Amino acid sequence: MVLQTVLERAKTFLPDWPDWALDVLLIMTGCLFITMVLTHFYTPEDEKSSTTTSTTTKQNGDTRANLHKEFDAFRHKYIAVYLVIMLADWMQGTHMYTLYLSYNVNVSALFLTGFLSGALFAPFLGSFVDKFGRKNSCIVYCVLEIIINTLEHSQDFGVLLFGRVLGGISTNLLFSAFESWMATEHRKRGFPEDWMSRTYSEASIGNGAMAILAGIVSQMLEDRLGHIGPFQGAIALTVLALLMVLPWEENYGENKEDKDHSLYHQFSEGWGTTLSNSHIWRIGMTQALSEGAMYTFVFMWVPTMLSMDPPGGLPTGCVFSAMMMAITIGGMIYPPVQSFFSTYLVSKEKAPELCASFVYLAAAVSMAVPAFCLSHKAFEATFVSVIVSFMVVECCVGLFMPVAGTLRSKYVPDALQGAILNIFRLPLNAVVVSGTYATDVLEASLVFKLVSGCFLAAALLQSTFLFESKPAAEVATSTKKKD
Repeated sequence: MVLQTVLERAKTFLPDWPDWALDVLLIMTGCLFITMVLTHFYTPEDEKSSTTTSTTTKQNGDTRANLHKEFDAFRHKYIAVYLVIMLADWMQGTHMYTLYLSYNVNVSALFLTGFLSGALFAPFLGSFVDKFGRKNSCIVYCVLEIIINTLEHSQDFGVLLFGRVLGGISTNLLFSAFESWMATEHRKRGFPEDWMSRTYSEASIGNGAMAILAGIVSQMLEDRLGHIGPFQGAIALTVLALLMVLPWEENYGENKEDKDHSLYHQFSEGWGTTLSNSHIWRIGMTQALSEGAMYTFVFMWVPTMLSMDPPGGLPTGCVFSAMMMAITIGGMIYPPVQSFFSTYLVSKEKAPELCASFVYLAAAVSMAVPAFCLSHKAFEATFVSVIVSFMVVECCVGLFMPVAGTLRSKYVPDALQGAILNIFRLPLNAVVVSGTYATDVLEASLVFKLVSGCFLAAALLQSTFLFESKPAAEVATSTKKKD
């Protein structure tokens, strides 16, 4: 009764949206606030020790407390750029469909071109990132995004098509160049490996926050400047990101023991290492299955909820904001969740592998709920169950973003980060294209079964790391030494 009274009073300050949507938004806001409060009091074990010890590191002789200060400054510098580029990316993504619709062009052809471009350039682009330099590649990404968003002002289909080709290239750079730079720079500065998971966690939290902010800012820009408004805002943000990247130090994907530093050598080494090392290709396939399932869900949630004829209609912006809060919650609880696994269930070295398996399994169960509900129309709590399952899977997304990044940094060699991260995008694009096609030709219940199956397959494949006799730390070290 108290909760109901609080919800009713809060609704008086909100837009005139359906009650069920406002309930979802307010409940997720409350969950986010509670999570923020609880995680605020969580202190990682290494930070606890830094307040009571002054042992020096082998790298630079600084105390551990001073090393923490250096790490915080480095992490904040990277996260600041990451948040700006993700805000710009979200602002485009949330309004691209409506922009193309207003131009009266073939929207499906444009989106498909982007996916195909990404798949076509992925095998080669990563080697370019490692050879040309990660900072330089980040700069190229920013320049490409400025060009792409400028091209969006044209209503000519050919110009828009060219923009989508460039978009496929820039997407690959977005998800490889920045992370490769961060992981290599983290190690160059002598920070402990397990601290990297904190950077990934904060990136996941920030990604959800930027998605929420993008919905508000882009809507304001669209109201003021028309459909092109969010893209003009994205240009300004990308220019800001470019200026923030310029002071970064450069790092490359070159092994000092290799005499051949040609682009072809980098390309062949990336493919050879991926195919010959089972840990690397298993990580790649696991993340292709999980992220492919996630993108398929993105295509499904709106038509699924519309098909259920929710009372008062479907305010997509309201539900989208609630989902992004769920992602933010997932990113916040990742450090204590992994700490729980490493303290009570497995060794610290295998905690990320167990955490990933658990998260993928939880996502599989959550996606089985709409598959069951849509197959059994008489199920009384169908609508509520589906909404809850959607929030749970988004929370899982917030969790597997940092854990996936932690596993990539653990098993993928520094010298081949760019090449291998782009190779991972090949099976990912294949799953996304297949999932997109499935949403057009199959019933919703069957699509959700496939999504659940992909998450379950990811969980099973990830769990194979837990049953290896060789210690995880030793496996990771040998993986990196191979390159």
